[in-house]
Amino acid sequence: MKLYFHPASPFARKPRIVAHLLGLELETEFVDLFAGKGQAPAFLKLNPHGKVPTLVDGDFTLWESNAILQYLAAKQGDTPLYPDDVRVRADIARWLFWESSSWSQVCMVYVNENILKPMLGRGEPDPAELAKVEEKFHRFAKVLDGHLAGRDWLVGDGLTLADVAVAAALMYAVPGKYPLEGYAQIARWSAQVQALPAWAATEPPAA
Repeated sequence: MKLYFHPASPFARKPRIVAHLLGLELETEFVDLFAGKGQAPAFLKLNPHGKVPTLVDGDFTLWESNAILQYLAAKQGDTPLYPDDVRVRADIARWLFWESSSWSQVCMVYVNENILKPMLGRGEPDPAELAKVEEKFHRFAKVLDGHLAGRDWLVGDGLTLADVAVAAALMYAVPGKYPLEGYAQIARWSAQVQALPAWAATEPPAA
């Protein structure tokens, strides 16, 4: 299996973390998004959105990071990351959908404004954009923090795909200046995820 990725992408980091946890060897190919390589015709044939991650397994091509997580885990069979139990899988899917539709959407506004715009010379962070997203961020952070109260992991008693997916965007919590003050449960849980060897193994290289 080959994974097309960029090391700075939290979305492309997710399947690399899962592969590490599962002991899967993935061939990787770097896609230099900042140099426009995501829009190269050959890559667009694999992923019409021009984004990473994209997985190729023989004649099967898959994009969308959380779909890739499920595919990698399901190929391994009944794994604690994605148990066969239908209710547990549904619970994991709930958090994968929530991460994709809600959590990562607000986190990426902070990444764009506080990291990408200055880095790419697109100007300073826009206070109006940050103010616009703040209410949503706190709404979602309260959901996550409240759910984690009294539990170590998002689903069941151990690490699952849900934790990997939801935690990935937090790799930019500090430089992105996410307003996480007061969310003690998120801090405890994210520190636990970031202490995993799989997290360290997928850390992007220092700039």
